[in-house]
Amino acid sequence: MVHSNILIIIPTFNEEESIGILLKQLNSIQRVNSVPQFEVLVIDDNSSDQTVAIIKELDFEWVNLKVRLKKEGLGNAYKFGFNWASENQYMYVVEMDADGSHRTDDLLKILAADETFDLVIGSRWIQNGTITNWSLHRRLISCLGNIYAKKLLGMKVDDSTSGFRRLRLSKLAQLDLDSITSKGYGFQIEITFAFWLSGSMILEVPINFLEREFGKSKMSFRIAVEAFRTVTFLSLKRRFFSKRSI
Repeated sequence: MVHSNILIIIPTFNEEESIGILLKQLNSIQRVNSVPQFEVLVIDDNSSDQTVAIIKELDFEWVNLKVRLKKEGLGNAYKFGFNWASENQYMYVVEMDADGSHRTDDLLKILAADETFDLVIGSRWIQNGTITNWSLHRRLISCLGNIYAKKLLGMKVDDSTSGFRRLRLSKLAQLDLDSITSKGYGFQIEITFAFWLSGSMILEVPINFLEREFGKSKMSFRIAVEAFRTVTFLSLKRRFFSKRSI
């Protein structure tokens, strides 16, 4: 297989019920000539179920698998993936969840976005963006969290917590990833803010986010608090270090 310019990074931890379905869906769109070619890097945090076994059994040539010794969090998984993508000379990385909440139909929209954009975010909170099967509680946490981040940080981004996105690797290389310390969904806010401060071109495309059908959500009160603290810290950073006119 010819080396692709696009690497989809999929962190996993106990996703045996969904990872096979997702990889088979990705395999189906790989066969469509109009779809940009991509490869996948699955980063597994030593799942205790059959996640790794299922990936190995499928044995797709465009899927790379890295198993880490322990659970180190979403942010660390993506940092690992970014470094791996850089070492292997990809142009773009795509962040995608393994639990079925991110649809391949929306992936196609993200992949097709104009290449002039450094960061393309699959957004739930812009026109035509939707969420399916979320409780009112989850909607409020996500909606209010994004409003808080947008107002406090001054970014013209409606869904900075979205974990479905395409990033230009050369732009990522210019950012200080070591300064990004969030392990949960606050990581997405920090990455978005870093792109924003650097003057990057950012685009949001509407997606239909689906509540996971299988497994247990990784969202917790602790992760929500971490994201809140992250925004508060970044707002102070913005006041003193921002070079962008907001």
